[in-house]
Amino acid sequence: MLVFNYSTFIDPLLKDMRTCVVELSGVKAGDRVLDVGCGWGDQVFHFVQKGSIASGVDRNPNMIELAERMAQKRGFNQASFRVAGATELPFPDGYFDIVSISLALHEMRRDERNKAVSQMKRVVKKRGVLMFIDFQLPLAKNFIGYGIRAIEFIAGRENYRNFRDFFVQGGLPGILKENLLIPLKEALLLSGNIQAIKVFSPSPLPLPLP
Repeated sequence: MLVFNYSTFIDPLLKDMRTCVVELSGVKAGDRVLDVGCGWGDQVFHFVQKGSIASGVDRNPNMIELAERMAQKRGFNQASFRVAGATELPFPDGYFDIVSISLALHEMRRDERNKAVSQMKRVVKKRGVLMFIDFQLPLAKNFIGYGIRAIEFIAGRENYRNFRDFFVQGGLPGILKENLLIPLKEALLLSGNIQAIKVFSPSPLPLPLP
């Protein structure tokens, strides 16, 4: 049976995204960083290269095993990994300076998405940075956009149902609004098909309208 994962099909296309996330986050040497749904650890490694102490969690033990091997191979001693789901992060409140999640929310059910965001808010420090990276609403009508739709369909019925509901919910802007988070900075990547959004947690109160 074909095992479908982003490490094989998508990650080679995401080098610019990984770099953009690091720069947009404003990470500094010594910061504690968590990447949720880390896969084989590529985003974690990009954070480590900036001098941070970065951790990754993923519910797939095979991905965590691969990430640990890659960290050892590359000599990234400040990278660590644990098997854990996004909805139950095994860390104390306010532990991290930065928490990121890349291309994972669209794979979850709606209740799981909101639980994942709640957990991210819990484990980040007050006025810490949350980074959300996922597909742009709507997907661009270009080769990459059509390719993403095809890949999500091939990934299975449940995955495609969650993918479609992600857009029904309003994509990242809709999810952040439901969770009382206000975008601070944004970037569009991969020919306009991926959106990266930076927020502070908790978000500052919006200014009253005149």
